[in-house]
Amino acid sequence: MDKEIISTTNAPKAIGPYSQAVRFGNQLFLSGQIALDPATNEMSTGDVETQTRIVLGNLKAVLAANNMTMENVLSSTVYLKNMADFPKVNAIYGESFKEKPPARATVEVSGLPKAALVEISFIAGK
Repeated sequence: MDKEIISTTNAPKAIGPYSQAVRFGNQLFLSGQIALDPATNEMSTGDVETQTRIVLGNLKAVLAANNMTMENVLSSTVYLKNMADFPKVNAIYGESFKEKPPARATVEVSGLPKAALVEISFIAGK
């Protein structure tokens, strides 16, 4: 099997030497997304709730570029600048996964690119 690079203009372009996503067989590995505006690649200065909604929207766009939806997400990793934001992020995250939520890890980190408050990555499959 060969890996295939997945890219869409409906999500922010990569800000480093990585791909928005890589498909290998029936699995799709999505790079972590932060709250960048896809049109301008500018970082949101909003609160953690605003940033979480943007992050999930960006991830949904990358999934759609591979004809997938949130129902295809198998696993996610959530990186938080402050674990005290967990209840707010969890509530918004839960709106996207009402049934059969994916496996998930959530960790607090000392810093994220562009001073983001939250970053989320996915593994999805068909």
